[in-house]
Amino acid sequence: MAQARRGVRTIESDENVSDDEDVTDQSRPSASGSDRDDGRCSSGGEGPGASPSATGRRKRREQRIKYAVETFGLTKVYRGKIQALRAVDLKVPLGAAFGLLGPNGAGKSTLVKTLLSIVAPTAGAGTLLGKDISLAAARRGVGYLPEGHRFPHYLSGRGALEYFGRLGGLRGDELADEVESKLTLVGMAEWGSTRVTKYSKGMQQRIGLAQAMLGHPQLVFLDEPTDGVDPIGRHQIRELIKELCRQGTTVFLNSHLLLEVEQICDHVAIMHHGRILRQGSTDAVRDAVRADRALLDVRFTTGPLDAEARAAVERVGVVTDVEGGGIEVALKDDDEISAVIDVLREHAVRITAVEPRRANLEEAFIALIDQQEDQSVGGVR
Repeated sequence: MAQARRGVRTIESDENVSDDEDVTDQSRPSASGSDRDDGRCSSGGEGPGASPSATGRRKRREQRIKYAVETFGLTKVYRGKIQALRAVDLKVPLGAAFGLLGPNGAGKSTLVKTLLSIVAPTAGAGTLLGKDISLAAARRGVGYLPEGHRFPHYLSGRGALEYFGRLGGLRGDELADEVESKLTLVGMAEWGSTRVTKYSKGMQQRIGLAQAMLGHPQLVFLDEPTDGVDPIGRHQIRELIKELCRQGTTVFLNSHLLLEVEQICDHVAIMHHGRILRQGSTDAVRDAVRADRALLDVRFTTGPLDAEARAAVERVGVVTDVEGGGIEVALKDDDEISAVIDVLREHAVRITAVEPRRANLEEAFIALIDQQEDQSVGGVR
């Protein structure tokens, strides 16, 4: 069943709070004491009639904000002593396409729910768009698509967007324009009047994504946004997310599809047992994880190598024979490619092709998780 949660216009997830979960966040008072906070409002609540001085102050404040999401020792311990989050320090730059990666039970969903005040932290603090996560105002300008979302069965796609749009403060022509533009954006305009019960899983996912983008949010949390979507639709959603980032929207993406994250995200963090193991730019995280092993494999198509030539190459990197002629060498950086070429030339080995293959994010992710002592699923007791 769809419902609004504490200032974030969202849809109820199948990941319901467990019976032993601490849900004391429901007693947390609203920053303003007004029901108006039960939705996303544009630009921190400043409407078109805001004074020039107020608009100027808002712009100056936005210029000072460096991170869309920032946490400081954020910790969550559920009843039963399960540590879902363990002193998480996270930084998501403004305007980034950010991917949060981790195995099942790493604490990814708990982190997102804590940032959105769906779950209360046990310790630590955090900010969204420069505002403390304990304030309802922090969730203005934030969109959220949870995993396994559900819409009221009696609504059409258009009706669902109108429902959540009103919860977020949209009215009249602005609401109508937003609904139609988002239906078109996600390729669902033709199906807008059809009840959601008639939708395929992929179509429901598209409507959910449209819901998260209503009102031009500055920050959007997407939990498995391409789940159940066909390859063409997945490509379209990827391009849509990239376009959102180009327009200045910060996207916080949870996904188990590491290749997809690598295609979309310029910043990532890898999480395991409630801790952030690595974070930074996608390239930096991938390369740092692989720093103690081969960063790239390079295939050299060559003439025959004698024992002396092979031994010389092995002093540079790990050598594997390639079927059809040549060798593959595991190297730690690009400079070592030139070193291998120099060695081959010194030994008069003919080189006809050089094909580098850099390690991808999935390989780096698996390597980092494999380094951890505890491979079990779930939080830490």
